[in-house]
Amino acid sequence: MPTIALLIISNLFMTIAWYWHLKGGMNKPILAVILISWSIALVEYCFAVPANRIGFASGWTPAQLKIVQEVIALTVFGGFMVLYLGEPLHWRHAGAALCMVGAVLFLFGGK
Repeated sequence: MPTIALLIISNLFMTIAWYWHLKGGMNKPILAVILISWSIALVEYCFAVPANRIGFASGWTPAQLKIVQEVIALTVFGGFMVLYLGEPLHWRHAGAALCMVGAVLFLFGGK
């Protein structure tokens, strides 16, 4: 699905834009961090906007697009958190993921 693929790419860029500086970038000036992050986020928008337009044109509701984006965002962030930031996963992360799956089921159920 092009919508999901574009949302995954978009969220990879957005996660990097928001969190890259937490590891090794805390000593950089905040203005530099903001400008770098905005540059990365611009690329994110180049994927997010088409993803939403394609999804909407394919019959997805805005609520469905948003909940899928959130699930993808949390999944991407989970990987980033573990692989880049070195944070451990906890059982609460699995519980939160199950709640998000439930949200997807509620919004896509009966469609």
